[in-house]
Amino acid sequence: MHRSYIFIAEGFEEIEALTVVDVMRRAGMDIKTVSISSDKEVSGAHGITIKTDLTFKEADFGDSEWLILPGGLPGATNLASDEALCDLLKVHKGKIAAICAAPGVVLAPLGLLDGREVTCYPGFDAECRKYGAIVREVPVMALNNLITGNGPSAALRFALAIVANSLGESTAQQVGSAMLFYPKTMNFYF
Repeated sequence: MHRSYIFIAEGFEEIEALTVVDVMRRAGMDIKTVSISSDKEVSGAHGITIKTDLTFKEADFGDSEWLILPGGLPGATNLASDEALCDLLKVHKGKIAAICAAPGVVLAPLGLLDGREVTCYPGFDAECRKYGAIVREVPVMALNNLITGNGPSAALRFALAIVANSLGESTAQQVGSAMLFYPKTMNFYF
């Protein structure tokens, strides 16, 4: 299994970032937190500071499976302003996941959502549409190599959609059930 990376910038949405890391690690997936700055300590939008596993310059993204972007403001804006990260996203041949403001603020302007079904935080949908995305008003939109989520309340479904994509729906159901999450279906569109 290849390593996945979640990018952490000042002002990130803590629930969206940490839920993804927690769920993927529960599923046995190799995920690393990556600070886009030279400092491994990064503060979230609500004053929670975390220490990331790596800085961007320390990471080797050569065989990565997932590149993951949490939302939050100004976190998503800070991700979008990082040229090295944007260059990486544009050339990445693997899978990308983004939640909350990140689809509209980061991915849409890079042309990565053109003609694709996505969801995002309300208010950022216009930005997605401006760049050719087909916006759906659902908590999570899971495609083969692109998963988007609409905000903090969808963080668990978003993370489980990533697990389901990589390890299968059965594994996602096992991880979700162990966390007392019992959706009627693992269909992430609703």
